Amino acid sequence: MSEENFEYDLIVLGAGSGGVRASRIASSYGAKVAVIEEDRPGGTCVLRGCIPKKLMVYGSEFKKQVNDAKEYGWKVKNLEHDWDVLNASIEKELDRLASIYINILKNSGCRVITGKAHFISPSEIKVNNEILTGKKILIATGGLPYLPDIDGLKENAITSNEALKLPSLPKSIAIFGSGYIAIEFAFIFNGFGTDVDLIYRSDLPLRGFDYEIRKNLENELKNKGINLFPKSKINRVFKEDKIIIDLENNNNIRTDQLLVATGRKPNTSQLKLEDIGVELNSEGAVIVDDSSKSNINYIYAIGDVTNRINLTPVALGEGHAFADREFGGLNKYFNYEDVPCAVFSQPPVSVVGLSEEDAIDKGYEIKIFTSNFKPLKHTISGNNERSFMKLVVERKSNTVLGAHMIGSDAPEIMQSIAIAIKAKLTKQDFDLTIGIHPTAAEEFVTMRSSRD
Repeated sequence: MSEENFEYDLIVLGAGSGGVRASRIASSYGAKVAVIEEDRPGGTCVLRGCIPKKLMVYGSEFKKQVNDAKEYGWKVKNLEHDWDVLNASIEKELDRLASIYINILKNSGCRVITGKAHFISPSEIKVNNEILTGKKILIATGGLPYLPDIDGLKENAITSNEALKLPSLPKSIAIFGSGYIAIEFAFIFNGFGTDVDLIYRSDLPLRGFDYEIRKNLENELKNKGINLFPKSKINRVFKEDKIIIDLENNNNIRTDQLLVATGRKPNTSQLKLEDIGVELNSEGAVIVDDSSKSNINYIYAIGDVTNRINLTPVALGEGHAFADREFGGLNKYFNYEDVPCAVFSQPPVSVVGLSEEDAIDKGYEIKIFTSNFKPLKHTISGNNERSFMKLVVERKSNTVLGAHMIGSDAPEIMQSIAIAIKAKLTKQDFDLTIGIHPTAAEEFVTMRSSRD
């Protein structure tokens, strides 16, 4: 196909955070852009993930905050919660955000098309019986909840998508999984007063995180009254008056609701990528190089569909770099080193850089600095929640390789620590920084004794 026959400079599949950013920036460079989205714009983060889940976290924390306030002299009577009000408030906010995304695209000059799309050639996309041609095509279709192949599971379980808009609050819920989605929902439902069972195959929750963070999180789950079933596999699921979960270790769990949160898979199955020769890995992710390009010239992919680092800010960075490079002529690539992240458990977890285990695996000789304490607020509140902080330091250079925290305000604190680690600052730089007293954050600059 000759270049003048292309209808668009860029066709973007998916109007989530990464796709919208790439579209807007490409359009700002003068590209003619079409964006195809089967739902409303916003993607997983805005509509089915970060935003509604964080709002639910806020909602679930108020009961704990009221209990904490009693020893501070506050008297609250007749505390009640209206689930319908919460659902309506969240939906109103999601509508607002989706409209913002639509306006961003339209005001940028992009054409927005609602419908399901698939490839019919490396440069042609079919959507709503219309065929579009593009010089470049960017796949940004995100991911979908993954359900393991277990007898009766799919028929009797919900995913995180449905958990965000349940018509009523269940009296009991079992959650299968121990990644960040499972952990966040365990605390959310626990905060609203639901009896929570957490079933997972590993020995500790949050596989891949620092061991001490995982161990402290396990303690907080127990402290909140969440029932833990580690090293457990599900044989089958069936329903009587309640949902029955048959575990391999001869335990049976009876519950009102079963939430499966065992991870997500790339959303590629409907795109017909195999028909045009795009290489996928065993999980269905688009295999890309450092420039986000697939094995087919002019077909690119960013965000969760590539299964690299599945975080919204990463998708935004990938999309921005793609547009700057391909349409702005800039030599810009996304840097995947020292990407901070957070788990909005209660208390939250946040980390940046290497864990102790990862540093050892990479051959570093390290020193470990930790702080474990009860936050000042809880010395009066009676709440037994604790905070734990950790620095992983290279012995030879004294460079801080990683920072880890579980405790109140961990993500807010870690955002600033991430700057220090990105800048390759040393433990001496931390030590020379004056702490703000009394805060939890000051612990990161007052750790003096190492654990060798």
